[in-house]
Amino acid sequence: MARVVDEGTMEFGNPKILSVEEVRAERDRLVEQGKRLVFTNGCFDILHRGHVSYLTFARNQGDALVVAVNTDASVKLNKGDDRPINSQEDRAYVLASLRAVDFVLLFGDEEPKNIIAQILPQVLVKGRDWAHYVSGREVVEENGGRVVLADMVEGRSTTNTIERILRAYGRAGGARG
Repeated sequence: MARVVDEGTMEFGNPKILSVEEVRAERDRLVEQGKRLVFTNGCFDILHRGHVSYLTFARNQGDALVVAVNTDASVKLNKGDDRPINSQEDRAYVLASLRAVDFVLLFGDEEPKNIIAQILPQVLVKGRDWAHYVSGREVVEENGGRVVLADMVEGRSTTNTIERILRAYGRAGGARG
């Protein structure tokens, strides 16, 4: 069983799930090797094709990808009381299992700029739908890094997935087996 030790650290046997300090140490190791760490973040509540395409794109912008996953509490603040569908432990575990993802950490802040400042990735990737505001942009660019905006996969979103499930199985939770 997984358990959260503190904000950003979990224990359940997946070596890709790290604390902010551990990710910073990995970033420093990569820099010594002349390599670049890519950072992205999000809820990643119900993983779908759009997420996987996005994460693959992000990983291709550098040599290693860290994904900062919103804690359950921060997802509720951003998405409403009915979310997340999957727990932070499950979301982190699934993401850590993807080939494109090298490291995962949890964060509970409203936005990731503080952990970005601690980690100092060379590349920051966000979806083009966030072009109006990329949290952490200033610190990345001030430290010689770059921000890359990723195109979204049309029609692929967690909200769309939830709506399709509700249409198929009904809002009252009628089971079909």
